[in-house]
Amino acid sequence: MKVYGIGTDIIEIDRFNKVSDRFILRCFAEQERAYLKGKPLENIAGCFAAKEAVAKALGTGFAGFWPSAIEISRNKAGKPEVVLHEKAAHIAEAAGIVSVEVSISHCKTAAIAMAMALTIF
Repeated sequence: MKVYGIGTDIIEIDRFNKVSDRFILRCFAEQERAYLKGKPLENIAGCFAAKEAVAKALGTGFAGFWPSAIEISRNKAGKPEVVLHEKAAHIAEAAGIVSVEVSISHCKTAAIAMAMALTIF
C-alpha cells in the first residue's frame, strides 16, 4: 500500500459545550449520534477532529459535502474506523483510496486525531 494523504486535527474540547442540535445533525451520522449520546465532550470533540483529519487526508477538506459524510464508527475492540458516504466515498474511489486509518486521542482540554488515506498504487 502507498500513502495517498495524511491529515491531522486538534480541537479544544470546550468548543463543544454549546453546540446546537443543527450542528450535531449536520456533522454526525445517525450511528455516530447514537454512539456519542451521553458520552463526555472529549469523545464528541475527538470524533469531530477525526472527521477533519480524514477530510485533510482525502486532500479536499469538506469541499462539497457535510462532515456527516465521514463516519467514525468503532469495531468490537473500540478501535475507530472510517466509513465514507456520498461525495466523500466518490472522492476516495476516484483517487484509488482503498482504506482510511484514523487514530484519536485527548487530554483534559484538547482532542487530536490523525488520519492516513491509503491506495494500492
